[in-house]
Amino acid sequence: MNYELLGMTVLWIFLFGYLIVASIDFGAGFFSYVSTITGKRHIIHNIIERYLSPVWEVTNVFLVFFYIGLVGFFPDAAYYYGTALLVPGSIAVILLAVRGSYYAFSNYGVKNNRIYMFLYGVSGWLIPAALSTVLAISEGGYISEEGGKVTFHVGKLFTNVYPYSVIFLALVSVLYISAMFLTYYAAKAEDNGALEIVRKYALFWSAPTILASLFVFYAIQDHNAEHFNNMITNAWMFILSFLFFLIAVYLVWKRRNYGWAFLCVVLQFGFAWFGYGASHLPYVLYPYVNIYDSFTNPAMATALIAVFILGLLVLIPSLFLLLRLFLFDANYVKGKKTPR
Repeated sequence: MNYELLGMTVLWIFLFGYLIVASIDFGAGFFSYVSTITGKRHIIHNIIERYLSPVWEVTNVFLVFFYIGLVGFFPDAAYYYGTALLVPGSIAVILLAVRGSYYAFSNYGVKNNRIYMFLYGVSGWLIPAALSTVLAISEGGYISEEGGKVTFHVGKLFTNVYPYSVIFLALVSVLYISAMFLTYYAAKAEDNGALEIVRKYALFWSAPTILASLFVFYAIQDHNAEHFNNMITNAWMFILSFLFFLIAVYLVWKRRNYGWAFLCVVLQFGFAWFGYGASHLPYVLYPYVNIYDSFTNPAMATALIAVFILGLLVLIPSLFLLLRLFLFDANYVKGKKTPR
């Protein structure tokens, strides 16, 4: 059994789960703030609130699993990434704390305060931007090792085009994924007023998302030619991703099959995500950490794989039950039932 590849695949699945669930959550928070300043809060707030109420607590479970697994499977990753992740990691933690504070105090009169709404909406939007720098750092060129000392070249990170392309993609794709889901959710709730607004959001953010994806392709070509060539080898996955993008946008534009449209969005990002991951192999961090030379011992690998697969088997049915009981319950979606 190829423990290295299996371990990396499990981690990548967890991170993809976080990509989808967190994007819906963070984007919904941003749209909630936008609706406040545009005077449309009374139209779409109920749809957003009904989604966020039962889901926000479980969003970060995927991310926690990934980081624990990354260090467990590839111990060298902590050694090399430790310094590099200090700044973006700290920013992400602060932003998560701001969002958590909003949820914690939302029952004590701050929910309609514009300052709190601003902090809540913008912090959620910026979290993916902070976390996406990890993907940029993984391409190499920002970390060096001399004499057993690891140095993070932060200046290079902020003067190179590639990190900005990744951050831009993270910012717009969060809003695109969230708007696509909220379009489906509003249609299911038969809330036509909210549907018209979030449908426009979905169509508006579709073009920046595909342009940002092309920008990433352009930027990575100069930054990491080896990875770019591997992406060309796996081009069929990115072509399928683009086709699902076209189908999703077409369905929303034609005002039909919103559920299938969101499924196409998931497949769009799924093929792009796993195409990127497959072409990144065998490296976790160019050129210092790869899945074969930096993998943990077989005993630890077996235990971790078993635990993580068990975690998936518990987490996925739990999410399905959550969706079944609340998000896709006819009475809850239409506001006739509230979570306890």
